[in-house]
Amino acid sequence: MTQQAAALQTYNNELVKCIEDLCSKRDELNRQIKLEEDEKERLQRDIRVLSEKLSKVNESLAQRLITRTNLDRTIAETEAAYTKILESSQSLLSVLKQEAGNLSKATGPRKKDH
Repeated sequence: MTQQAAALQTYNNELVKCIEDLCSKRDELNRQIKLEEDEKERLQRDIRVLSEKLSKVNESLAQRLITRTNLDRTIAETEAAYTKILESSQSLLSVLKQEAGNLSKATGPRKKDH
């Protein structure tokens, strides 16, 4: 029986070592899982923060685009009005020159008859 007891002790020692190795592997796996869970949580937090920032940038961009569109329209309307003013000024100047010429002819020196 001593041989059987020795064999049983050897098997027992190997079994205990295998169990300890498995426990050690499980502990390492738990450590890795914890690291990845922490990383996942950090990434989710970063995504949430970046999503909020993106939302704010999109809102700001939309407002700026509206403002730019309004400015473009105002500039176009102002330029059109200015062009009309220039055209009106040119017409007025033409009319004034023509009237001034007519007045000069009407009030100019009369020729004496001999």
